[in-house]
Amino acid sequence: MHCLRLAAALGFATLTGCSTPQGVSRGPTGELPHAATSARPEWIPFAIRAGTAIDGDPREHHLAELRQLTHGGENAEGHFSPDGRAIVFQSTRDGASCDQMYVMDLSSGETRRVSDGRGKTTCGYFASPSDDRLFFSSTTATGAACPPKPDRSNGYVWSLDEFDVYTSDARGGHVSLILGGPGYDAETTVAPDGSRLVFTSTRDGDLELYTAKLDGSDVHRITEAPGYDGGAFFSPNGQKLVWRASRPSGSELDEYRDLLRKGLVKPGRLEIMIGNADGSAAHAITKNGRANFAPSFLPDSRRIIFASDAGSAESHGRPNFDLYVVDPDGPPTTEGTPRLEQVTFDRAFDGFPMFSPDGRYIVFASNRGAVSPGETNLFVARWVE
Repeated sequence: MHCLRLAAALGFATLTGCSTPQGVSRGPTGELPHAATSARPEWIPFAIRAGTAIDGDPREHHLAELRQLTHGGENAEGHFSPDGRAIVFQSTRDGASCDQMYVMDLSSGETRRVSDGRGKTTCGYFASPSDDRLFFSSTTATGAACPPKPDRSNGYVWSLDEFDVYTSDARGGHVSLILGGPGYDAETTVAPDGSRLVFTSTRDGDLELYTAKLDGSDVHRITEAPGYDGGAFFSPNGQKLVWRASRPSGSELDEYRDLLRKGLVKPGRLEIMIGNADGSAAHAITKNGRANFAPSFLPDSRRIIFASDAGSAESHGRPNFDLYVVDPDGPPTTEGTPRLEQVTFDRAFDGFPMFSPDGRYIVFASNRGAVSPGETNLFVARWVE
């Protein structure tokens, strides 16, 4: 009878007498038998176990249970999967000369490359809950080598490499070209319902925002003003867009266009813009003349989190970047724009913030705790209001 009770405990339907059931090994007297199973333990609650827990800064009261997800190299632009259990990010790990695209399982920490190792990749983003693809931009079409780094002898600039937009499955298979042609096509993100994507392109001679269907068809330009429009994200309710933009004029516009012809852009003065999902009713919600970038929405589809050097002290001869939150509907300051709430306070760079789909967690890139100069790692924290 005790054999039947044991069978029930181990999940076996029947046992004959007291014989050893298949899949169960009988150990020494006094030890319980064990059963091998390949079943996924769905009953175990999901928790972020990747990386290592680190001490937080008491001033950063919005960030709890801080974990460092990567250790070493250059890692940035982490974006959550639709189920919140993984992130896609770009990294120079594994000895890569320039960024490749990776996916990390946040429960186990398992990390795999999803780009093919050729060229340079950037701007990884998952499609939608009903679409298991991910998007990223790559210079693969121009060859296997990494593109040259920009000449910064005349100031800090970003390089507008010959990126095209590709899709793949979450394991890096079935890579397909979605948006190509001469020039820069990158900074692609997707509406939460999977209806449209938004991207930045030089296809019409300026850095503008475009939307399209997820197969790359039905492309619409949604910004018109001279200057850089890029890094757009949809709100969780899919009704709005937020992005970074420059609006140079006079000699600054001439300089902008001259750099653009060379495939370069200066990001020193960017403001945060918000508008409808079709680009209409666009207006600036910062007007501080600083480098404001990497904006995305909080779960309420109203407030914005972004990185900026606004008000930050100089650190090691360069401006320091922290994360800020702004409510576009908040009361205006003397600048005529809403007040900024500072979120991070580390003296090292903090940027590229992105919330999980359920709004519980935030992932961001930072130089905090770097072992070597230029090291950038990804961090995740539980968001506290």
